[in-house]
Amino acid sequence: MEFLSEYGLFLAKAVTIVAAVFLVILFIGAISQRARRPDRKGRLRVSCLNDHFDELQDMMRFAVLDKDEVKRIQKEQRKKHKVEQKERKDARKRAESAEQKEPVNRKRIYVLNFTGDMEAGEVDCLREEISAVISMANSIDEVLLRLESPGGMVNAYGLASSQLLRLRDQKIPLTICVDKVAASGGYMMACLADKLIAAPFAIIGSIGVLVQLPNFHRVLKKNNVDFEIISAGEFKRTLTVFGEITQKGRDKVQEDVENIHDLFKGWVKDHRPDVEIDRISTGETWVGTQAMDRGMVDEIKTSDECIVEACENADVFEVDYEFRKSIQDRFDGMLEQSLNRIFSRWIERSSTEKYQ
Repeated sequence: MEFLSEYGLFLAKAVTIVAAVFLVILFIGAISQRARRPDRKGRLRVSCLNDHFDELQDMMRFAVLDKDEVKRIQKEQRKKHKVEQKERKDARKRAESAEQKEPVNRKRIYVLNFTGDMEAGEVDCLREEISAVISMANSIDEVLLRLESPGGMVNAYGLASSQLLRLRDQKIPLTICVDKVAASGGYMMACLADKLIAAPFAIIGSIGVLVQLPNFHRVLKKNNVDFEIISAGEFKRTLTVFGEITQKGRDKVQEDVENIHDLFKGWVKDHRPDVEIDRISTGETWVGTQAMDRGMVDEIKTSDECIVEACENADVFEVDYEFRKSIQDRFDGMLEQSLNRIFSRWIERSSTEKYQ
């Protein structure tokens, strides 16, 4: 019995060591993988949301209605579908006989999704999705973008906004729906919409610019640690983590921040000319209904309502581009999700205990 106990302990230690070595190897592999140029190949997935909602409706019918009622509804739907097909066929024939150049297909709405982080990491996928849509869209089609972002780096969100400008340059109508948040760089993207829709309690705004970083110069000085910066150009370095911050450097950064803020304000004013820009560019945020009162959004509604309504009069397709992920990337994603779940549960438990 004692032998089994010792053997079990040895086995547990061995498994722990092997697992630790495996994690280290994966971590090193992930770093080296990211150091190399990533594989830019991916796949485009296109799904018909009309079919999705029809399937949901069918499942509810089979669960709620009796068989005779279901058969009657299905018969009416088949009859309606045949009529619509005949109408489209006749429209094509009329267009061909009249040598009509404009398309006679049913309107198509392409649904894209963008969830932004500090670096607007999904811009690469957004680029591919927009390229795919432009290759197919015609004059009667439309793009609906579900946008969620608290903002981030100016250059990253500037690029993401430029991708949306490609749609406007092609005269493709763009509707943007915000269910949760479009702040700072997120609103920089959102204000490009021909029609901007927000949920009642979505967070909108934060038209401002922020620069912040810790500075350990006094800690180094206290411990007699020298920190040298060798640079050419008076303002090559202004605020640093370890160097002494001078008033001249601080003033320069303040000047740069204000210049970017002016550009941001001009961007919003150019694309939403009816807003009182000085009133909304204070860095504040508002919920959807308040933002609508200030002219920052056009309508209060959720993206779900927009898509369901669109399916009644158009063919609605969700377009999603996904890059191939290496084993290391998948492992990193699983690890990140696990940490996020642990952190979320800790926050939830802390909040629950607070009100018990």
